[in-house]
Amino acid sequence: MKFAKEVMAFVKNLPKHIANIEVIKQLVQASGSVGANYIEANEALSKKDFLMRIKICRKEAKESRYWLKLAEVNGEDPEKQRQSLIQEATELMKIFGAILEKTR
Repeated sequence: MKFAKEVMAFVKNLPKHIANIEVIKQLVQASGSVGANYIEANEALSKKDFLMRIKICRKEAKESRYWLKLAEVNGEDPEKQRQSLIQEATELMKIFGAILEKTR
């Protein structure tokens, strides 16, 4: 949830033009999906269901990183914030990857 909230705060300051608006929509959706699928994984009915949800978490973190890289930013502070969020998305991908390896 923290990641999704940080992304929502970040996108509030991005330039609002047609291309960026579409990127913002995709970014908000993917970042929110990371946490939502993690909640679902913790309520999984089976090991297979758990693994599938964790894979989706990793996929959505990877997608968030992609949209963060595509977003157009203006200024040094937003760029620093973007780089921090890219790093956080990368760390989430690694965490979910480690969970997958240990669970298999």
